[in-house]
Amino acid sequence: MRESQPKAEIPLQDTTAEAFTMLLRYIYTGRATLRDEKEEVLLDFLSLAHKYGFPELEDSTSEYLCTILTVQNVSMIYDVASLYSLPRLTTTCSMFMDRNAPEVLASEGFLSLSKAALLTVVTRDSFAASEKDIFQALIAWCRHHADEKHAEIMHAVRLPLMSLTELLNVVRPSGHLSPDAILDAIKIRSESRDMDLNYRGMLIPEENIATMKYGAQVVKGELKSALLDGDTQNYDLDHGFSRHPIDDDCRSGLQVKLGQPSIINHIRILLWDRDSRSYSYYIEVSMDELDWVRVIDHSNYLCRSWQNLYFPACVCRYVRIVGTHNTVNKVFHLVAFECMFSNKSFTLEKGLLVPSENVATISACASVIEGVSRSRNALLNGDTKNYDWDSGYTCHQLGSGAIVVQLAQPYIIGSLRLLLWDCDDRSYSYYIELSTNQQQWIRVADRTKVPCKSWQTITFERQAASFIRIVGTHNTANEVFHCVHFECPAQSDIQKEEGSDEIAEMPSACAQMPRHPAVRQPSSASTSASRVQFYQ
Repeated sequence: MRESQPKAEIPLQDTTAEAFTMLLRYIYTGRATLRDEKEEVLLDFLSLAHKYGFPELEDSTSEYLCTILTVQNVSMIYDVASLYSLPRLTTTCSMFMDRNAPEVLASEGFLSLSKAALLTVVTRDSFAASEKDIFQALIAWCRHHADEKHAEIMHAVRLPLMSLTELLNVVRPSGHLSPDAILDAIKIRSESRDMDLNYRGMLIPEENIATMKYGAQVVKGELKSALLDGDTQNYDLDHGFSRHPIDDDCRSGLQVKLGQPSIINHIRILLWDRDSRSYSYYIEVSMDELDWVRVIDHSNYLCRSWQNLYFPACVCRYVRIVGTHNTVNKVFHLVAFECMFSNKSFTLEKGLLVPSENVATISACASVIEGVSRSRNALLNGDTKNYDWDSGYTCHQLGSGAIVVQLAQPYIIGSLRLLLWDCDDRSYSYYIELSTNQQQWIRVADRTKVPCKSWQTITFERQAASFIRIVGTHNTANEVFHCVHFECPAQSDIQKEEGSDEIAEMPSACAQMPRHPAVRQPSSASTSASRVQFYQ
């Protein structure tokens, strides 16, 4: 309270008069004008907002700074954002620096970075500049900060990424790294797989980088122009896809070159799907077109339509898609290709995605390939309320056929949920099998000796599956098995009983319908001329 004393003067050592005047104006009026102020004043103003506890002002100032980033000021703003732990501003600055790394390295602002901020920037895998440029910028920073210890700074340089010429003609003459460090880098470079080197790559989250906008191009395959054109609607037997012949040695393939080395963990491809055919394939990535790493291997699975693929993040420049099988002919057809880095969390097991959401849906490109129904995919349309004696279900004759669902791609699943037709008091018996190729089947549920009604939730040891086969074995009312809805994995909350499959009974969608012995039963496949039976 020294200011209450007569003629008291309180010196403020850590701010400028302009910034403090802005803060006083904000305190008395609730307003602050940021647009016409210099970056240095705005950063002092941000510092005061942080120091004196004005979180809303701090957030508003940070948001404004995000909109005025340039190559010249981003280093200074990033330093302050890091100092005050402002996550949104720090992230925005980091992304800006990543995407403009060569220019940032050459800017005067880069020399003003604190040591901590400098190391955070240059150790990022997404700081996508050449290692030579990074090394030279760090040398300049060390000269500008002669009092700092330089060994830790130089340790941030990824020497094995530099060529032998650069190591000998740029690094060695600088004197900042020992001959042993240079020799170790040469040894690592010569003895390691190329894809094992710690490459840097561009990081553009949640955006498809396999586009002409980002410089991507198809460098191998037939009908190259269709693959990256973004058109996923207009294709048929004659156009709208790229392709390659399926060889016995699998040497052919479609290859995409990205505009620059990039960090990716998510690929989406659209397999030609104007009929019921399925494909098998694998996907590899590379930096130099010589050393390839397989990130997706569906060569032993049957897949169709859109493929939603995830894998551990890696840096690559080339992506190769190789078809290994087509159930119709010896050609692999690909309509669309997308790749990106996704922040979405995902779980992999044995290289396959473990889904948390229901993947047995029309939007996920699942389909019913065997069974009888008025509507081919009534089982997967998500409607669990609108069904009656005549429609809204899929069925098969007991002792003949089955209901088979094909998922778009193989998943690791450990639960299923289905709704048996329940507009009267009948009960059913059934069993369920899984397969990845429609040849070998694994039984995961056996309800052949149990009377089952309405909702069924089944859990089992997780298995790889592309196909789910539901086989009815008994119906107390007639000779037809009826199923209204199917999903995998199960989306309801269930109580797991260790060591046993589980059935969870839930209220029927038709529970309020009148039930009379004289009401006719759902028609069987053999007596309903209006229904369509479909098989693969």
